[in-house]
Parts: sequence; structure tokens; C-alpha cells
Amino acid sequence: MIRSVPSRHHEIADDLRHQITTGGIKPGDRLPSEAGLADRYKASTVTLRSALAVLQGEGLVEKIHGKGNFVRRPPRKIVYVGGWGTLDPWTAAETALRVTVRTNKVSAEGHLAALLKVSTGSPLAEFFCISHEGESPHGLARIYIPRDLAPAGVLDDESSWQETATRFAVLSSPPPTVRETVSARPPTPDEASALRLRSAVAVLAVTRVATDATGRVVEAALLAFPGDRVDAVFTTHHMTDERQTQG
Repeated sequence: MIRSVPSRHHEIADDLRHQITTGGIKPGDRLPSEAGLADRYKASTVTLRSALAVLQGEGLVEKIHGKGNFVRRPPRKIVYVGGWGTLDPWTAAETALRVTVRTNKVSAEGHLAALLKVSTGSPLAEFFCISHEGESPHGLARIYIPRDLAPAGVLDDESSWQETATRFAVLSSPPPTVRETVSARPPTPDEASALRLRSAVAVLAVTRVATDATGRVVEAALLAFPGDRVDAVFTTHHMTDERQTQG
């Protein structure tokens, strides 16, 4: 019987995997440079990169542009609470989970104009939010509201609005209707880059539209979470017919 001989890059991957799984190299640790690893294993950089690609595909190692290869931390799940648009406070409020927020003034074009039911070119306030735990991104949100509905200071660095945005929450007053469309799909190139996703990982995409009592759309949000790092929870409230209870 002829036994297949493991290729050199698989041998290197096996050795690095053993060091990672036995704690010799810990989560968050930076691996030696590719040139240093190639020298250690007496292999070409092409072979070494093939070995790292195996571990990256398994989710054990991630390459951060400009910084090097790191052992991935086990993904910690967060909870997205549907129907209101907040991250679960037990996870969102943890100091380990930080959120960066960038505000901007944009114009409604294409899909955004359709979501917000406004004419093309209408002025909007944009909030771009990314949540991180250490070096690992957990989710991103693009939140848009008509600029005439944006309270004074919403596009500034006022802490109250920054705090609200960090929860990925509805930014306007409590609306009577929040409609969410949820799907699992491959990430866009921008999402894959911002969330540092492996090609095999899908995103949980949430499109949230909030409408006031007059039917006007007061906010639209496009959220994306790595599929292996989030749970979405939706609660249904059954309405009681008042005519039956007033008897």
C-alpha cells in the first residue's frame, strides 16, 4: 500500500497548528515574520505562505495588513436585539468592546434614496460605526437620517449622540414602526476588509428602516456582522384586541 507523503507546506502548517492548539503560541500573539518563519523551517517564502494560508483558511491565523500574522482569538459572540436595533447591553456596554463612530454629510443616491423614500440628492446625516474587541472587529453599521431631522449637534462630537451610535441603536425618537430585513450573504469587498473576514465566512446583514406615525422614514440603517460572531434575537409581542377586553 502506498502512503501519500504530506507536502512541505502542510508539514509546516501542522507544526504551527500544534503550537497554537497546545498553547505554545497564544491567541493574540504575533507570529514571527514570514521571512523568519521561512528561515526557521528551511523553506521558501512561497511554501511558508501556503502553510499560513492553510491556517488562515481554518480560522486559526489572521493576517493584518501592515502588522503581520496573528493567532486569532476565539470569536466571542454578541447579540443583536431585533425590533429596536440595539446590541445587547451586556455585550455592548463591556469596556472590551469599543466602537468608533465617524459622522458625515452625504446625499441620497440610488438604494439609499429608495430606502428613505426621498428624492435623489436629498441631504442626509451619516453615521459609520465599527465595533472592535482588541484587534478583532465585531460589526459595522451605516446609519442614515434625513438632515432636516438631525437635532443640533448630531453631526458634531457630542457624547450623547456618540454613545447612542455605539449601540447601533435607532437615533431618532422612538418610532412606531421599525422594519428589519435580515439575510445571510457573502460580504462585499468593503465589508470583508473592514471586518477582516475570511472568504468562507458569510455576514448577517440587517437592513433596518424606522418610520414615524405619518409614514415618513426617519432612519435607515445598513448593518453587517460576521456570521460566526453574532446571534440575532427577535421577540414577537401579541396585541390584545381592546374591544374584547373592554367587555
